[in-house]
Amino acid sequence: MTNSHHPGTDVGEPDLSVQLGSISLSNPILVASGTFGAGREGSNFIDVSKLGGIIVKSMTLNPWKGKPTPRMTETPSGMLNAIGIQNKGVDHFLAEDLPWLMKREATVFASIAGNTVEEFVRVADKLRTGARGIAGVEVNISCPNLEDRNNMFSHSTTSTAAVVEGVKKALPRVPVFPKLSPNVTSLPEIASAALEAGADGLSLINTVFGMAIDIETRRPKLAGTMGGLSGPAIRPIAVRAVHEVHRAFPHVPLIGQGGVADATDALELMLAGASAVAVGTMNFVNPRSARDICAGISTYMKTHRLTDLSELVGALKLED
Repeated sequence: MTNSHHPGTDVGEPDLSVQLGSISLSNPILVASGTFGAGREGSNFIDVSKLGGIIVKSMTLNPWKGKPTPRMTETPSGMLNAIGIQNKGVDHFLAEDLPWLMKREATVFASIAGNTVEEFVRVADKLRTGARGIAGVEVNISCPNLEDRNNMFSHSTTSTAAVVEGVKKALPRVPVFPKLSPNVTSLPEIASAALEAGADGLSLINTVFGMAIDIETRRPKLAGTMGGLSGPAIRPIAVRAVHEVHRAFPHVPLIGQGGVADATDALELMLAGASAVAVGTMNFVNPRSARDICAGISTYMKTHRLTDLSELVGALKLED
């Protein structure tokens, strides 16, 4: 089930279209969940139909208020956030956001979250009945797991598999991409559990755990104490994660994300093995960054006389 938008390309202009598994994208650059809402605000700066795809803010079964403020703080080369997945719920997405996005011919990836396996499945169920036109679903398994309080879902092979299996049963025809956390001992092990449970591809990576302290008040800078570190600071971790998982599962479509600021960063993730790349924190700095990154990739392709972007995916050269 795909929903793609292919603008005509000028003669001599490189073709930026890519295949992300069974999904056709007009270009490889998506906007990451939680950094572009459902596209309305961003549409003041960029035509949402020109994005490779928009991964909307994670939605839950019922509206979530999120965590208390302060929720964000800047750090060297990045930002810490503890938002707590504030959102208006899946029903609001289906009634308000999705029709708006469809009207604008955007390629939409829903992002779903929950505190129990059942919650994930119920959100997926609602998407199945109400969401014709969703290209894919990113499963945000980095939420606290109320059934196993010691772990987030993405930190355990069993919990990861349980969520993916449930979501995939509810959405058999929609490509499902669990978003994996870098805060684990072995990413390939978690990836393997997700794939065995029926994942069609994987999103790598979610934020890295971090913390900042105000030395004058001696209090944490975030009300939630710890938060997720994003931005350029985590890019080397994302590149490593994509490379590691791509080497273990070379035929699995990967969405690479984590600290992408320009075309060089995006190309680095593609060479490591990502078929598509999501831009996150950079949207706060430059809401037109997805467009600029596409232009940079186009220039790179011209310089290197490339006609097909897929030639770059996983094209990292390693000395044996």
